[in-house]
Amino acid sequence: MTTSPLLTLNNGVRMPALGFGTLDRTSPERIRGAAEAAIAKGYRLIDTAASYAVERQVGEGIRRSGIARSELFVTTKLWISDYGHEQALRACDVSLRKLGLDYLDLYLLHWPVPSDFEATVVSFRAAEKLLADGRVRAIGVSNFSPKHLQNLIERTRVLPAVNQVELHPFFIQREMRDANSRHGVVTQSWSPIGGVYLKNPTAVRGPLDHPCVVEMAAAHGKTRAQIVLRWHLQHGLSVIPKSLRPDRIAENFDIFDFELAGNDIAAIDALDTGRRAGPDPDRVDTNCSVERPRTSRCQID
Repeated sequence: MTTSPLLTLNNGVRMPALGFGTLDRTSPERIRGAAEAAIAKGYRLIDTAASYAVERQVGEGIRRSGIARSELFVTTKLWISDYGHEQALRACDVSLRKLGLDYLDLYLLHWPVPSDFEATVVSFRAAEKLLADGRVRAIGVSNFSPKHLQNLIERTRVLPAVNQVELHPFFIQREMRDANSRHGVVTQSWSPIGGVYLKNPTAVRGPLDHPCVVEMAAAHGKTRAQIVLRWHLQHGLSVIPKSLRPDRIAENFDIFDFELAGNDIAAIDALDTGRRAGPDPDRVDTNCSVERPRTSRCQID
């Protein structure tokens, strides 16, 4: 069976570069079968979060897959309403119980909270304790800007292993990727094929509809999603596409039998608009509904 290449995190833990995302607000019950199907197709990195409200279904999919726990890399995230030292420790225990696991491979702070960054720091220190206690194998962050990342590093002991951010051809996050690289932090892409644009009523089209990607897919005999996912991997990124359809789940994993040329990668890089489609990390606070783009004051226009 084809397997994903592995990335070595800054603490020596190895993580699959290609994983399976589980955020789905419309069909949480279908996540169970989707996770099981993803593992059957070869995915070994499963990404979820407390705020997705599917940890229980993800855990059931993992158990139904029949794959040994040691062969899987499971990530979940601490939601901002549980920030604080004791709250974070309890929230991790809740996530583990819902997932039916004894440990996590990666635990992320889901968002920075700029209006109360002290709570963000305290929560990461709780994650450091979870790491020291062996409850998690690596810790990191999600949606942190270079400024947020630098502030956190200056006030904590353990370097985040991963920073998971919105990243796709229309928002390539070059500054963020460079900052992560300087610190030895792996960049992981959420909404990697631009699916966030489907929730954005003002967007005419997403990256998959751009003529550059369409033409490249035809030239390589691959789908548009496969072209974009391959672009992520050749940039050294980790990527976590999501789908509920078994055919799309399999398609997204079938990206290891071709390579993009340097001019292909440069052409996709040139699609960058410099504008995110998801929430702005600088405008997140505990009153924000950041999972609902365009309806929250956290959302950048």
